[in-house]
Amino acid sequence: MKHSTIRCFADDTRLSGKIGIAEDCSKLQEDLNAVTTWSDENNMKLHQDKFEYLSHRNKKSLLDELPFATEHFQYHTKSGDILYPTDQVMDLGVIVSSDLSWNNHISHMLQKARMMAAWVFNVFKCRDTCTMLTLYKSMVRSILEYCCPLWHPTSIGATQNIEALQRTFTRKIHGCQDMNYWERLSHLKLMSLQRRRERYIIITMWKILNGKHPNNMNIQFQHPKRNGITARLPNLTRSCSGKHQTMYDSSFAVQGPKLWNLLPAGITQITDLETFKICLYDEFLSKKSDRPPVRGYPCANSNFLKDC
Repeated sequence: MKHSTIRCFADDTRLSGKIGIAEDCSKLQEDLNAVTTWSDENNMKLHQDKFEYLSHRNKKSLLDELPFATEHFQYHTKSGDILYPTDQVMDLGVIVSSDLSWNNHISHMLQKARMMAAWVFNVFKCRDTCTMLTLYKSMVRSILEYCCPLWHPTSIGATQNIEALQRTFTRKIHGCQDMNYWERLSHLKLMSLQRRRERYIIITMWKILNGKHPNNMNIQFQHPKRNGITARLPNLTRSCSGKHQTMYDSSFAVQGPKLWNLLPAGITQITDLETFKICLYDEFLSKKSDRPPVRGYPCANSNFLKDC
């Protein structure tokens, strides 16, 4: 594309660009037309009636002050349909909101996982540990952890809501009814969902460091001899708003380096993934307490690794 960035995965295509002035809108429209023209010429007709338009706006721009400002935020398909901004879109199974919050995605994910858990309880009558854990890990927990390094929540409320589903499911397992949630985690040899999300973030950081994952966020690593390999935190403008500070704190570009920098020096220098996973748990995660926040029970801290 001449002016925009285009990314494709399977049959999904995304066109993105930064809009600052009216000319940028015209350039994005030009690239949109070029994509549909190319697809038609190569017998890959796009479903233009399924096009969606998502706009991330963190402040008012000069375009808002122009006459007929709303027209600058509308785009047209070659079939004549007008694309209006929407509040959210589903992108490869993840709900992305215009305000860059993950509340809608988390709510949708929890609803989907609850429905799957209810189906498991209705179809399978046995409640033995092996059967229940196999069903839970393969059919319920997989929903709760899909793409979690991206939408990893940092608020206690969201953490409690997600953890509540695992808490409810494990209560149904035979022999666990009289245990509290933390006792059940220990008895069933499970990590909290909160700790598992942090583990996935650390593993993703390892993949970025070792070239196994694209470094789209330009995460930078340092190699001091004493402290192992550390990651740099991105800079944030001091005059930014509280909203931007919250978005900054919850982003992978910040959470990833923070969690990575907690690791012992020896673990950061491991170059084999399987060895790294084993050492990550045996030498680091297993030595940390794992008492996730639960509604109705007081906790010593938030259970985030940085607080343990």
